[in-house]
Amino acid sequence: MFQSFEVTARPEQGPPRLKALRAQIAAAGLDGFVVPRADAHQGEYVAARDARLAWLTGFTGSAGFCVALRDVAGVFIDGRYRTQVKAQVAAEFTPVHWPEVSMAQWLRSQLPQDGRIGFDPWLHTVDQITQTEKALEGSGIVLVQCNNLVDAIWDDQPAPPMELAKVHPLEFAGESHYAKRARLAKTLSDAQERAAVITLPDSICWLLNIRGADIERNPVVHAFAILHAHGTVDLFSEPAKYAGLSDHLGDDVRLNDPDRFLAALKALEGPVRIDTSTVPQIVADTLGDAATAGAEPCALPKACKNTAEIEGSAAAHLRDGAAMVELLSWLDAQPIGSLTEIQVVTQLEAMRRRDNGLQEISFETIAGTGPNGAIMHYRVTEETDTRLEDGHLIVLDSGGQYLDGTTDITRTIAIGTPPKEACKAFTRVLAGMIAMSRLRWPRGLAGAHIEAIGRMPLWLAGQDFDHGLGHGVGAYLSVHEGPQRLSRISQVPLEPGMILSNEPGYYREGAFGIRIENLLVVQEAPALPGGDAHREMLGWRTLAFAPIDHRLIVPDLLEPAAREWLNSYHAEVKTKIGPRVSAAAKQWLNAATAPI
Repeated sequence: MFQSFEVTARPEQGPPRLKALRAQIAAAGLDGFVVPRADAHQGEYVAARDARLAWLTGFTGSAGFCVALRDVAGVFIDGRYRTQVKAQVAAEFTPVHWPEVSMAQWLRSQLPQDGRIGFDPWLHTVDQITQTEKALEGSGIVLVQCNNLVDAIWDDQPAPPMELAKVHPLEFAGESHYAKRARLAKTLSDAQERAAVITLPDSICWLLNIRGADIERNPVVHAFAILHAHGTVDLFSEPAKYAGLSDHLGDDVRLNDPDRFLAALKALEGPVRIDTSTVPQIVADTLGDAATAGAEPCALPKACKNTAEIEGSAAAHLRDGAAMVELLSWLDAQPIGSLTEIQVVTQLEAMRRRDNGLQEISFETIAGTGPNGAIMHYRVTEETDTRLEDGHLIVLDSGGQYLDGTTDITRTIAIGTPPKEACKAFTRVLAGMIAMSRLRWPRGLAGAHIEAIGRMPLWLAGQDFDHGLGHGVGAYLSVHEGPQRLSRISQVPLEPGMILSNEPGYYREGAFGIRIENLLVVQEAPALPGGDAHREMLGWRTLAFAPIDHRLIVPDLLEPAAREWLNSYHAEVKTKIGPRVSAAAKQWLNAATAPI
């Protein structure tokens, strides 16, 4: 299987490791050290070698950090992980609600006199350090660059990944890397910039039409790159990973050992563009006055998918939808109380693996039943595996990495007779998901401007959820892709070709969780009779197709337009997925997509 269920971190491992880290802090003449969930490339996901936060604290979430002081250690977690962190860290670690409480605010409260806080300049972005230093002004607390103190005590730290890179075929990429490099180089030349530094692995893989396996679930290669204004690229990565790729890369992509990266930066003449939100602090320090702030050149072009990428994703979602229907049909046929979460995850992966295009799952499948469903990013293990009982809801959030696209879909399923209160909440979540799916909006708006649409039904009932409404998704790349987001903090205008998730939810700790998710792609919306002829409007095309559980819907809570959308969507699911599934699954699908 792609997914495993072993326990990867235990709370009791944290205290002795924290004690060892504090000895390093004292020996370095520091008062604390910051341990982020980050690597030198500043992507969201990290390889096992770079999972320092999980190794130290036991917390395995995809975002957060720890600030270890001599007498207290704060673990900073956002709203997605406030239930999860309670079970994963020992009492020696104090959960801190972040970003409501910033690192600077917390440090001021813990070190009222002054202090020296160490950090590894490879593991923090320029913006993170700049903003924290500004917020600490006048406190006497200073940030001090130092070697990584966790690495100094991590005796069995895994080796760096050395997986082979491979070519991403033009039929799926839709544009050669020669054309991409020329297009992006022109933006540098037009801005009178000599080069741009790129550290995000998914950006480099997109730019050069390559894929890899250096991070589980993410088909990327660890690398740094310098894109020059005349279109050539200096690539800094382990050469052994690129066996057989010299013809693909060509003469204009020069492969260098990664340890030459900083020396190459020093040799550059400015201006050199860096994205201060993604490059590590050491890059800015090395470039010095040659650095100029700007948007990472791959970010928006990568986010705005071309026709081949969109149609590839659509095709992948149809095959993925068939796997989901086979799983949901099988699940409904099992006696109540006979299955556990691991059995559901295992069966779903078996359904997906019938597709020869499947390369990996796109993240660890979330299968949380009953109270586990309230843990937003729950990962089932052999120790937490829970039986699906009558009255449970199970949140099933999963996806696949296919050669032609990345999928991500969530369905919440009733086991037996669901509680009435859960059904009401489910219907509100569904109403928000439908409202966003139906939305048209004027071009130029960002996720922050429209995200509330998906929350309004919950808000009217005094309810809400503590995660964004949606994230960007790559094209056989990372399942979480920036800069596009449906989030109250996202100011990036939505553009045609961007793929995003639409996933409102509701979570009642200790009782149940609910989430419904489809992937959507932004497209131009056709003009409507009586509309403003001069006003450009955008809308959505739905990519994901699988039934939404009728048993959890309270029809009277859905407005007529929402019912009409749901019935139309289910008719499309039946038409598109029905021919792709077994006879038994098709019979189940016919009932599951009946109009309400």
